[in-house]
Amino acid sequence: MENVTLKINGISVTVPKGSTILDAARAAGIRIPTLCFLKEINEIGACRVCVVELGNGRIVTACVYPAEDGMEVLTNTPRVLDYRKKTIQLLLSNHNRSCLSCVRSGKCELQTLSHELGVDDEGYYDGVRTESEIDNSAPHLYRDNSKCILCRRCVAACEATQGISVIGANHRGFATTIGSAFEMDLDDTACINCGQCIAVCPTGALSEKDDTAKVWDALADKNKYVCVQTAPAVRAALGEEFGMPMGTDVEGKMAAALRRLGFNAVFDTDFGADLTIVEEANELLERVKNGGTLPMITSCSPGWVRFCETYFPQLIPNLSSCKSPQTMQGAIIKSYYLNKVNERRKAAGEEEIKLEDIVVVSVMPCTAKKFEITRPDECGAGVSDVDVVITTRELARMIKRAGLDFVNLPNEGFDDPCGESTGAGVIFGATGGVMEAALRTAVEWITGETPGSLEFHDVRGTAGIKEASYSVGGLDVSVAVASGLSNARKLMEMIASGEKKYTFVEVMACPGGCVNGGGQPQVTGEVRNTTEIAKVRAGALYSNDAAKTLRQSHKNPSIIKLYDEFLGEKGGHKAHELLHTSYEARKINRTM
Repeated sequence: MENVTLKINGISVTVPKGSTILDAARAAGIRIPTLCFLKEINEIGACRVCVVELGNGRIVTACVYPAEDGMEVLTNTPRVLDYRKKTIQLLLSNHNRSCLSCVRSGKCELQTLSHELGVDDEGYYDGVRTESEIDNSAPHLYRDNSKCILCRRCVAACEATQGISVIGANHRGFATTIGSAFEMDLDDTACINCGQCIAVCPTGALSEKDDTAKVWDALADKNKYVCVQTAPAVRAALGEEFGMPMGTDVEGKMAAALRRLGFNAVFDTDFGADLTIVEEANELLERVKNGGTLPMITSCSPGWVRFCETYFPQLIPNLSSCKSPQTMQGAIIKSYYLNKVNERRKAAGEEEIKLEDIVVVSVMPCTAKKFEITRPDECGAGVSDVDVVITTRELARMIKRAGLDFVNLPNEGFDDPCGESTGAGVIFGATGGVMEAALRTAVEWITGETPGSLEFHDVRGTAGIKEASYSVGGLDVSVAVASGLSNARKLMEMIASGEKKYTFVEVMACPGGCVNGGGQPQVTGEVRNTTEIAKVRAGALYSNDAAKTLRQSHKNPSIIKLYDEFLGEKGGHKAHELLHTSYEARKINRTM
């Protein structure tokens, strides 16, 4: 490979030809601040924060300007620093500076750069501001364009990462705003609620709808019995909100924190994941044996399900009818678990809990889960399976508001029976995890023998599309895994055209899976550009799995007991009533 050698602040650095000045600076251990830049999807040089000075006195943007042989670059001259400071001042002149009440205060990239560059209350270019209105139409997020800096990172995530393209730049010049075509409300578009736009937003212009007030109210109501469940991916990221290294597994501290917040029962959605695998593997084998629709496609990711309903309605019959782990678990809490609690209360002479008084709160890495609980046919026990969904970020805010010293909390376990899980349940949070968990069970059910190895490495990793084939008991099983909806689109087009034929397909809406969900802790653009976030967080889940004694969903004792005592046969009438759902074709608004 051909290289080029240049000097940055007098330091010689050699990088591959085609590298940018920003790449070269990072190779030399020199930090150049960025704001709009996202590697591979938003390399547009729009914000001008990364400007540097060349030896000839020219000012250029480091994120897009190519490194050249013999080039001399200066990154911190008075002229460069003044340019950057003025850029931030100009951005702030059209910015809602209500930082004290902003959800991103303390974690806002614009705020951080303002501190670094010495921007104070003097020197703002105050004047007319771009008119804006808050879009509060969608079930999962709001957009406050008074805090938008037009970096277009959200646009890039929606278009390049997810292939949805329901937002973009409207109008021109000073009147430019980010929004949907023809100023439509976001909820009137084909948005699939994934929240990847929130994940990359550097300011408080985009955020999930905060439902913590509903949770606080339920906890304060003495007539309510409030249960909480936490998704597999939450434990791999929550610690970041408290200064712990990315990829730290905080399962025990999380359970302890939830108990101290006042929840009556603290459950693990990994139990729901194990239950999903038992029903899903059973459904897959039934389809294979009886000539059902193949490939069967997973239905755990509500963003993906909505995408399928909207863009590939012809593949709706391929979707597994299984609910996601969170709504399966909610249905079981409001039926089986409620019965158990009331049996104990009755025996103790206490008043029984009414169905309408049990509240299920889910802590999810995914903003689309807020939409999922509003779907029809998500009420197995006759009421909504889940009452409130909060994100990992929202839980962190609750813990901080309660004054809990999270880092120093003890490690505690979950409550029974909906707290017992296997390693197969925990890896649901990573792309390929649902597939691997299903294979661990399906292979044993087909062959009658436990697989020699429970690791299916072919479906692991963060690649956008993965394929594998297995010979299981004389049956050829071809599988595929996709994460990120731009990758899912490619895979679905090949399936719909007949180009590819599979037995089983896993799709997750977010790139890298739930560990990289739209509700997870936000990281700066610089970290996002230099760290494989999904890989680091997924490492915590695979380590958790490897440390467990039980690693196959169908061997979870609580799951076995659930079927013996309550559900009956796998895929039976009661299981379908509580644990399965239906789908609908959705129309794209053609005015877009």
